[in-house]
Amino acid sequence: MRTAARTRALAGVITTAGLLLAAAGPAVATGSTTYFVDCSQGSDAAAGKSAATAWHSLAKVNGVQLHPGDKVRLRGGTTCFGTLAPQGSGTSADPVRINSYGTGQARIDGQGARAAVFLHNVQGYVLANLDISNTGPAPTTDQQRTGVYVLLEDFGTGTHYVVQNLTVHDVNGSDDRYPIPSGGIVFEAGGSTTPTGFDDIKVRDNTVNHVDRTGIAVVSAWQRRDVNPTGPGTSFAPITHVAVRNNTVSDIGGDGIVVFNGIAPLVENNVINGYGKRTSDYNVGTYAWNSDNAVFQYNDVSHGVSPAMAFDFEGGNRGTIYQYNFSHDNGGGALFSCPSQGTSSTGDIYRYNISQNDVGSGYLGVITMPCGDEPNAQIYNNTFYDPTSPNMVMTSGSSTFKFSNNIFVGQPGGSTINDPFSSFSSNVFQNITSGSGGTLGSHVVQGDPLFTAPGTATSLATAGGYQLKAGSPALGAGSPVTGNGGRDYFGNKVPAKTPNIGAYQGGAVSGGY
Repeated sequence: MRTAARTRALAGVITTAGLLLAAAGPAVATGSTTYFVDCSQGSDAAAGKSAATAWHSLAKVNGVQLHPGDKVRLRGGTTCFGTLAPQGSGTSADPVRINSYGTGQARIDGQGARAAVFLHNVQGYVLANLDISNTGPAPTTDQQRTGVYVLLEDFGTGTHYVVQNLTVHDVNGSDDRYPIPSGGIVFEAGGSTTPTGFDDIKVRDNTVNHVDRTGIAVVSAWQRRDVNPTGPGTSFAPITHVAVRNNTVSDIGGDGIVVFNGIAPLVENNVINGYGKRTSDYNVGTYAWNSDNAVFQYNDVSHGVSPAMAFDFEGGNRGTIYQYNFSHDNGGGALFSCPSQGTSSTGDIYRYNISQNDVGSGYLGVITMPCGDEPNAQIYNNTFYDPTSPNMVMTSGSSTFKFSNNIFVGQPGGSTINDPFSSFSSNVFQNITSGSGGTLGSHVVQGDPLFTAPGTATSLATAGGYQLKAGSPALGAGSPVTGNGGRDYFGNKVPAKTPNIGAYQGGAVSGGY
């Protein structure tokens, strides 16, 4: 929850940058207007209504009250220093649009401010085609710093935010996950008197590189509800119609993509490559917190630095689904489960995912369940090809996870499943042993699953080596799963009665891939 002190600190940053409006308030413009900014050759004494009469500074834009349909255009190839903090709102039908003009992306360099782009208690915005950075002195603890920061405080529900085709890079924020993370693109529902949330957030086709601590985050101070009874805030404010898609997130200090308070948020077709790189905490490629029916699909998550893991069943969630994802070369494994901090979670599903060369070592497995039970959680029809991992499944507390129709391939000397609590049925095991009271369950298939070319995938789209050759013991050997999603990792229909074991549900493939 944002304190008055932090709010005053934020105001101080913007004051230092020369961005506070005059006491009389911003100038008022009417109608749909396009404003031009050229931070190289413009003049704040000019009209600002054409490229030939462009303004020079972001401060000039910040002093105008924008209206639905207004546009702000920054000249491509130039750099503006400071914070862009526009005033006024658009609507879903007629948003305020901020973009570049001319050749290339215009750059906004925050120079260490709280944010390079700051949308505070406004709605109806489209940000597109900008280069954004924000590097300053090394931050202290709790000194947050962002590229794009959308903050609503005691606002109610803010509607329609589109952030697309941005290049966000070099943001050196502090290593603090709570209450608000530093990061590349951060949405925060804050305040303390009026429950506040978002509706209609679209974050798409952006490149986020070398930022601390979170690549893309949607967070809230209004978390308290039955599955999170001690969460911050006095009530729960949902965040609806969230879609985070087609982004490339790399070289991230902490977490990759995070969504709080989401109602059916969709995180898909993102590439997260390198996370947990500058932190002392656990980190995850992408996950939801305190959310219902979140779907994570078609994401490629790799190179998380141990103990970072690709995916996570986190606290306060109901019905999270991870499906059709490719995780590889993650030092903390593929899947973590930790409903922590007094929360509970239920009904989570992990299906039709492929894990390649993810590593569980020490107290971590490729799958790790250290924080207690998640009722009705299912892990089925996945392929885990992790021949360098000593630990395949690890748990340190009771669990009732159901593992069915999965393929587990461990290291040649044998990888362990240390889980005496979960149920296992109709799984294929190669180089796998049970340990510490664990069991391989019922309908066990031991042996080579006969992949066409295991270990050769380099991306989500090049995982065909995990199809099955003729004679595979996984073909037609699975058990039916109610509500199985209908199709596999490769788009094949899932047979109703005799599914394959693993993420591939097609017929036998001859030869290599």
